[in-house]
Amino acid sequence: MTHLRVPLWGVWMMVLALLAFVVMLVRTIKRYRGMHRSLYAWPYGVWMVIFTVLPLVLIAYYSFTDKAGNFTLTNFANFWDSNFEMKQELIKMGLDPAEVGMAERGLVNVNTLVYSLWMAFLCTVISLLIGYPAALIMADREFKMGATIVVLFVIPMWMNFLLRTIAWMSLLEDNGLINTLLSWLGFGRVQLMYNTQAVLLGMVYNFLPFMVFPIYNSLAKQDVRLSEASQDLGANPWRTFWRVTFPLSMPGIVSGITMVFMPSVTTFFIPRVLGGGNTEMFGDLIERTFLTANNWNGGSALSLIMMVLILASMSILRKVDPEGEGGSVI
Repeated sequence: MTHLRVPLWGVWMMVLALLAFVVMLVRTIKRYRGMHRSLYAWPYGVWMVIFTVLPLVLIAYYSFTDKAGNFTLTNFANFWDSNFEMKQELIKMGLDPAEVGMAERGLVNVNTLVYSLWMAFLCTVISLLIGYPAALIMADREFKMGATIVVLFVIPMWMNFLLRTIAWMSLLEDNGLINTLLSWLGFGRVQLMYNTQAVLLGMVYNFLPFMVFPIYNSLAKQDVRLSEASQDLGANPWRTFWRVTFPLSMPGIVSGITMVFMPSVTTFFIPRVLGGGNTEMFGDLIERTFLTANNWNGGSALSLIMMVLILASMSILRKVDPEGEGGSVI
């Protein structure tokens, strides 16, 4: 296994970031003749440059270069046509790809991306349909068990993400708790593991709290007098909800959709455990390209494509509520 070599300019960027931190630290101390509260932001800025900005720049660099460091678009061509690299090797050997049955475009990578987007969409929709009523109930001031339900949502998040996912195996496997109960009741065993439904169930279970809490916070902060005023003006409870409560909760909905969709489309552990290798999502493809194929350039290109799609989806979501006030759907 070959080791990834960081470009020299990447090392210099880290060095310059540290030097800039030291210089600005000295200048700020001299300017204010001592410690100033603005100094506390500089460590965070340096951290962001070294561990966020620089890795993103390196991902972009490897995406547009080959193993020799030369500029190329082959990595993106390999995404669009999973047979592209093989075709190029056949051409170099003097063979015609059409003669050996390699003329058609390989759709493995594109289909994996489409499947991941579809699964993330389903996970987000199901989480919204389940999470909004739950958040609405928890935010109801007349409901005395609201705080208890909030705690019940929080407690599973104290457990490690991997352990929560593995725990579902004891419930869904052939000899698991659910199939044992079905057998005891006289029903036959059903296949609950290693399929798309199991993967979707694991995704909804793990990401549902990220939908519930933003909506809950948005609903809990609403002024109850607005709903009372709506009812005083003759609106029924359903009309009050649709014209007052729901529009004002739109910032929480947008935040929840963003927080669920982003990790859902890039997840890779849930399909591996609950899908049993029968389902592969884009996160699995990226990990396999990096670690198994040891193709850092191709993996970087896939990561960059996913990054662009996520940023595009976030920009579309922000257009629904650009001011964050929830009034754009009234």
